Amino acid sequence: MLAGFGATMDMQWNETFIGILATKYHVYTYDHRGMGYSSDDNATPAIARYADDATALMTALGYDSMHVYGVSMGSTISQQLVIDHPERVRKLVLDSVSYSIRLPETRLLFNTIESVAGNTTFPEGVRNEAQANLAWNGSYDGLSGIQKDVMLVVGTADVLTPDAVAVQMAGQINGSWLVRFKGLPHVGSHYAPDEYGKNALMFLGTDESPLDN
Repeated sequence: MLAGFGATMDMQWNETFIGILATKYHVYTYDHRGMGYSSDDNATPAIARYADDATALMTALGYDSMHVYGVSMGSTISQQLVIDHPERVRKLVLDSVSYSIRLPETRLLFNTIESVAGNTTFPEGVRNEAQANLAWNGSYDGLSGIQKDVMLVVGTADVLTPDAVAVQMAGQINGSWLVRFKGLPHVGSHYAPDEYGKNALMFLGTDESPLDN
């Protein structure tokens, strides 16, 4: 589970939502570098570095690959993860997602992140996440090369990562699922944890391999 911008694992995840996932899977949450319980090594903040951290965590936990669920900035990192390290990803859920923060549709998100990057009233870890997001070149050119089972999840009332962006992404990722929850805002699992949890289980449990002739 990859958390969003400025969030720690203690604050990001709805307990009901996580509990539903845990009925079928081992669920691992963690803090990005410099956040919560995680230290940092003062390297230049970068989305690719956060993706590398996720692969290092998988190795430390004894897995060659895992299902990946990213929300908000976590979905940004997850995109970079599947592009840079496709062998480490089994199935991928991109929740409250955008392929860039520099789109007309994501102007509010961009302004929010930009306002944090240089504001010393925020903790260093949060400012580093903001700087990493501002430096990220986006993933659009890499989406068509993703050869994994991918589900995009978004609320139709999401003003930070609007559903129109998820629709564009679904058109680029071959065979991807797109699930839009009517009337729900950014990170809808906080508002409809039961529905989001059951939706994720259905996707993860569906065998999408071709039928034998």
